[in-house]
Amino acid sequence: MTHPWMPTSPCGAGCLTSGAPVVALPRRVARVTAAAGVVLLALLALPLLAVLPRRERVARLIFRGVLAAFGVRLVVHGRLDGDGRGALVVNNHISWLDIVAVNAVRPMRALAKKEIAGWPVLGRLVAGAGNVFLDRERLSTLPATVAELAAALRAGSLVNVTPEGTTWCGRASGRFRPAAFQAAIDGGVPVRPLALRYRLGDGRETTQPAFIGPESLIESLRRVARLRGLVLEVFVCPEIAPGRAADRRELAALAEAAVHAALGTVTVAATRSHAVVEAA
Repeated sequence: MTHPWMPTSPCGAGCLTSGAPVVALPRRVARVTAAAGVVLLALLALPLLAVLPRRERVARLIFRGVLAAFGVRLVVHGRLDGDGRGALVVNNHISWLDIVAVNAVRPMRALAKKEIAGWPVLGRLVAGAGNVFLDRERLSTLPATVAELAAALRAGSLVNVTPEGTTWCGRASGRFRPAAFQAAIDGGVPVRPLALRYRLGDGRETTQPAFIGPESLIESLRRVARLRGLVLEVFVCPEIAPGRAADRRELAALAEAAVHAALGTVTVAATRSHAVVEAA
């Protein structure tokens, strides 16, 4: 079921760039097999992560293993420090690879849509990471979700949120919705914006990794698996300190501006549903 306040994106198959180099079918099969192996190992290791002395390093290796399995090279500009402080980490949303990349930089909790908890295999992995789930079909649950996020932030957790609410192709993007930023204000913690960009080995930007339109996760996985030389860039933007913004809307706008400044050429397209959510 969909509702007027749910995020929507006009991006679809027409947004996909062409001319990207691809690998042969056997290499694609090997990539998917390797990625599945990494995920299964992660599931087996999940009960141990809570007691391992260097569990953050192990978790980072797992996420980097997924990227390596798909042939994705991760390039990080800047450093994402935690130093025991809580922070709301926000980024533009393009692909299912985004969450893998963020955790490959620094493992953290996340705000995820409730549907993910029901995904086979991956759902268990996401739930086991201590993520907060949002029921997007019931707007009445949003205050409780924000309160849960604020509590996690006050306790010193880094929590990742994709405030666009849905995936875009990367050349266009959505407005940052302000609701989750209230958790940073209530928790008295900074906001750490991240800007993500996908390009090919020759430097050309590509929208091929985007998870857009009505396609299934399997279709998106196949498209990523066949790409040769995919590079995922993560730009760590300057921290937005507590108290810098007057309210959640201003805080969302500051974070959005930081991401677009880091990317430089990304255009912003406002949607009608954005105005509805901001009024909530």
